Amino acid sequence: MYLQKLSLLNFKNLESQSFDFQQKINCFVGDNGVGKTNVLDAIYYLSFAKSYFNSVAIQNIKHDEAFFMIEGDYVLNDRNEKIVCSLKKGQKKVLKRNGKSYEKFSDHIGQLPLVIISPADRDLVTEGSDTRRKFIDGVISQQNKNYLKDLLAYNKVLSQRNALLKYFAANRTFDALNLSVYDDQLSEYGTRIFEVRKAFLERFIPIFNDKYQVISDDKETVNLLYKSQLLDFSMKDLLQKSLEKDKILQYTSSGIHKDDLSFDIGEYPIKKFGSQGQQKSYLIALKFAQFEFIKQQNEVVPILLLDDIFDKLDEKRVLQIINLVNNDEFGQIFITDTHSERTENIVKQSNKPYQIFKL
Repeated sequence: MYLQKLSLLNFKNLESQSFDFQQKINCFVGDNGVGKTNVLDAIYYLSFAKSYFNSVAIQNIKHDEAFFMIEGDYVLNDRNEKIVCSLKKGQKKVLKRNGKSYEKFSDHIGQLPLVIISPADRDLVTEGSDTRRKFIDGVISQQNKNYLKDLLAYNKVLSQRNALLKYFAANRTFDALNLSVYDDQLSEYGTRIFEVRKAFLERFIPIFNDKYQVISDDKETVNLLYKSQLLDFSMKDLLQKSLEKDKILQYTSSGIHKDDLSFDIGEYPIKKFGSQGQQKSYLIALKFAQFEFIKQQNEVVPILLLDDIFDKLDEKRVLQIINLVNNDEFGQIFITDTHSERTENIVKQSNKPYQIFKL
């Protein structure tokens, strides 16, 4: 799979742009603020119908304009595919594949597999557990539709249970039978989600460790651990144990929505004890592992977006990353960088056809 052509209209700071791409490596170079990352975000949009960087869709419309439109021409399994995503102020977002609109955007997830590596990924280290859960869910959802359905259903029931707990507190009442309906549903969906996450991480963690060893040249040991209350208790038991606490807090305090990942270097949290270069290498290894996992699960090789990843890495780590990318297992790659000379020197080493766009 590869993206042949991208056309943008009023997307972020890009008024009207069109690009014809190489099948292998495409680079966007230029000063900060010219829109390099926005081009990558537009490509991301065509795979996920949302921005990687800004969850408020209307804020992706160029200032003083009424709409944006992103259009991509792909070659997928020797077929031409046209994807168009557009949003007009005051209206719902529209996503079309070959002229036909999607009723549910979730039906599109996984059709054009893609992995992005960006400085924004640092949130995985610095932010709360919900960011790391979203990472797990994003990887699994690209190739498991039932998981995505269970996840959406779980979150809906969770919201309803929380609303009921608030109602009980506001009205000084309690109805165990009514609550048990939600507990049964949370238990059913939550158990399935946990089992899929557990199985996924059993396969994913060895891939991640291999990628990190390549990037660090076997000089550092890292760990990635799955933390879940369901490793020790059933979902139903958790809900029963935390009932009194939940009634006081007025929300559901236990369950798979509290799952987390532990990122360690040696035996210590990488957030506190890892250098900037080590943290960045850890995140890049995570994303390369994501790429490898999706590729194993899917007949389509994902598109890879590398946003400013060479900054703050020493020359040795950059070389190790290029050796990874130089592997024929990779398909189409998009790179952004502020240093055009550095970019050209790096992509020349890949021995693959490349094109450089100066913005």
